[in-house]
Amino acid sequence: MKDAIFKGSAVAIVTPMDEHGNLDFTAMEKLLKFQLENGTDAIVVSGTTGESATLEEKEELELIEFVVHYVNHRVPVIMGTGSNCTAHAVRMSRKAQALGASALLQVTPYYNKTSQHGLVEHFTAVADSVDIPVILYNVPTRTGVNINPETYLKLSEHPNIKAIKEAGGNISHIAKVAALCGDRLDLYSGNDDQTVPILSLGGKGVISVLANIMPFETHMMCQYFFDGEIEKSRNMQLELLNIMNAMFMDVNPVPVKAALSILGLCGENYRLPLTRMPDKDKEKLKQIMESYFVQL
Repeated sequence: MKDAIFKGSAVAIVTPMDEHGNLDFTAMEKLLKFQLENGTDAIVVSGTTGESATLEEKEELELIEFVVHYVNHRVPVIMGTGSNCTAHAVRMSRKAQALGASALLQVTPYYNKTSQHGLVEHFTAVADSVDIPVILYNVPTRTGVNINPETYLKLSEHPNIKAIKEAGGNISHIAKVAALCGDRLDLYSGNDDQTVPILSLGGKGVISVLANIMPFETHMMCQYFFDGEIEKSRNMQLELLNIMNAMFMDVNPVPVKAALSILGLCGENYRLPLTRMPDKDKEKLKQIMESYFVQL
């Protein structure tokens, strides 16, 4: 059995930017303070929600260095270093480890894609290159590649491959993975709306978009489950469903950045091709938020 990288809610943190598209480290500090004060269990930097697709390598390394320094071992800091180029993923993974990352998030190769054998070779090359844990990230709607349960089982043999983030949305697939791999791989939900169902299959938590704006609630949804208060956990899953769905009214991370701007935690700034939500959609988002937040 492999030690869990974290248990509970890891925030897939946004990358705050100023109006010129530059990294906003003042806002990042504010976001990290908010997360740590509200019980988040881990921080994931430069993932999908962090707009990794439009970050330069230098910026990604500046981000991980800043976050590692600020968090100062209070919770694990996980960096997304995945790529459709294995050599690039290896290089970034080594640099992230050198800068103090606790673990790595490795998305499946996208665009050029690969076979299941290619996935094994790709992830093995990355895991061989570092001494910190690797979380495999399966999100076929974005990458066009799905990791088969048997491939997970093969990859679980590597001592550095310790967990999976499943964002495929197919509970039957995830149940088969859990049955086949057991405690060889820790399972994390990559979709907020499937957190409790995946916990019921033995999952260790969620890598969450919602946690950007509701870190305490996302943490407690998991904690209630771990404490055996299953009904409380289930009720939170259902009560939060509307705002979870609202985080995907537009392409992630557009709605969650809009929500953070409403809360005054960071600016509503993106890099093209992402753009701001239409005013009517942002107003609808605000109305949904008003039913969850005492004051906006």
